[in-house]
Amino acid sequence: MMYNPVDTGIIVLAERIGVSDFILRYATCLLGSFFFNIFLRRIPYNKVNLKCLFITSVSMFYLFGVLNLYQGFQTLFISTTFTYLITRFYKSRFMPFVNFAFVMGHLALNHFTAQFFNNEGPEAIDITGSQMVLVMKLTAFAWSYYDGSYVKDHKLEDLTEYQRKRAIKKHPSFLKFMAFAYFYPTLLTGPSFDFEDFDKWLDGSLYDDLPLSKRFKNGRKQTPKNDGLALWKALQGIGWISLSMISPNYVTTSYMFGKEFSSKSFLFKIHYFFFLGLTYRFKYYAAWTISEASCILCGLGYNGYDPKTQKTNWNRVQNISIWGMEMGQNCHETLEAWNTNTNKWLKYYVYLRVAKRGKKPGFRSTMFTFLTSAFWHGTRPGYYLTFVTGALCQTCGKFFRRHLRPIFLFEDGITPVSYKWVYDIVCFYVTKITFGYLVQPFIVLDFKKSIYVWGSVYFFLHFGIALAFFLFRGPYSKSVITFCTSKQPKEVKRRSVERNIAKSSSSLGDILADKQAFEKENSSELDISMGIPPVDRTGVGDAKKEWAEFLQDYNQWRNEKGLEIEETNLWKAFQDFKNEITMPTDARKARFENYSPKTTASGNKKD
Repeated sequence: MMYNPVDTGIIVLAERIGVSDFILRYATCLLGSFFFNIFLRRIPYNKVNLKCLFITSVSMFYLFGVLNLYQGFQTLFISTTFTYLITRFYKSRFMPFVNFAFVMGHLALNHFTAQFFNNEGPEAIDITGSQMVLVMKLTAFAWSYYDGSYVKDHKLEDLTEYQRKRAIKKHPSFLKFMAFAYFYPTLLTGPSFDFEDFDKWLDGSLYDDLPLSKRFKNGRKQTPKNDGLALWKALQGIGWISLSMISPNYVTTSYMFGKEFSSKSFLFKIHYFFFLGLTYRFKYYAAWTISEASCILCGLGYNGYDPKTQKTNWNRVQNISIWGMEMGQNCHETLEAWNTNTNKWLKYYVYLRVAKRGKKPGFRSTMFTFLTSAFWHGTRPGYYLTFVTGALCQTCGKFFRRHLRPIFLFEDGITPVSYKWVYDIVCFYVTKITFGYLVQPFIVLDFKKSIYVWGSVYFFLHFGIALAFFLFRGPYSKSVITFCTSKQPKEVKRRSVERNIAKSSSSLGDILADKQAFEKENSSELDISMGIPPVDRTGVGDAKKEWAEFLQDYNQWRNEKGLEIEETNLWKAFQDFKNEITMPTDARKARFENYSPKTTASGNKKD
């Protein structure tokens, strides 16, 4: 391998200041983005290709110069090129699924290699994090291009508002696609974002809702700035980096497997789990906060202007709500605050896409989302132990919110009673202890070690889950729920009013009975944060029905010669690709330009 002066300099500097070169490399990339953003945001909007070239060049400098990841680049390039080619040439309704299978399979292969072989050492592990971010981008791009270009296969009104806004109608140039995939502020740690947002940021149309006085200066379109917020986020990130470096002096994973820890009390152990989980999150807080700050500095963090309050939102790429994560009072709130862009990806590009067109998502969507989230994280057993237990915890949380929380609210169901603060404190404490226990396998990863850690505290959370299911789903559940309901001020008043109405009008009584039955059946929404569904709403009972529908659809597709049609589509895609690369250079350039939206001098797109 050729000599790399940047790599050598980082190793020498790391030894001098007493920091691991791994941390120094990542810190260089994360903080170095602020320096490069000074130049990036000065490139005019009508120089889109120059912007894309600059972005890609910086990313290559990170991968080759700072991180020394030559093989890592090959890994990213394979997935990126595959998505670009299949979305451009393969004209089929199966295109997004084929792309999803390839890039997820490629990621799973690297997860398996890192776990069982690890032939490439730290490099394979390092690049897997970047590949996880890339998978979200590439699969989202394929679906968005399908939404905007394959209109004969679906109706735009059938899409959600989120999907309609991000539909892609023109295929980008390869340079622009590379800049999207390898956007240097988010290359290593994310967060992910959609191509349409990136494309509008490139030409400046992302800021079209701003007043003219804020969009132009001296006749030139300006990037809205919030350097103060970017600086504050960056300082927070540096603070989290410092804490992540200091905390191992006091809290470590290895301590849990020593004799001293085994001799500690139960209360000490469960609180140690909480602090270990907290310190483990510091590195994620640092990476995501600094990346968000860099995106704010270059303008991509812009998320709309409110003319009423005259405030500008800068949370487009926010990936973590640290306050929500640490102060959440239940599993649902806590999971929603964590890795929010992954939650969006799982919802809009996995959960809703697997459902049969025209039908609500059911068991198939829930299970596929769960498996996708698990495989996306990796193949380590600890991930699955955490995810399965997390699904049980979400269900228990819904039991308590549905049956216990209303006891502490007045009849309006909103106003808290004077002693609700007791309920809030208990919920907060239980949630923190629960997550401390829950995330241990996610930290130690190994199956035997995870079971050992849980066993050191007598599997208390699992016993608590079993007790909750026994109370609210067991043989005495009706009595327990009736007792809880009888203590709820809102329910007591509502039932009293409805009983009086039912007595005075038999027809209204029937309507109210139907209403109560409907509310009982549809009283809970489906939570899929991080792909972890509550087990009481997975739709397992519909699995057999959905499997029969799948077989019916498959047989119909086969009888309509679907396989022959796809063979024709693949052959046509190959011929189009072959013609593209064999045509004269001038013609090829002109054809590539057809896929790139033209820009005017003011930076606006031409149709």
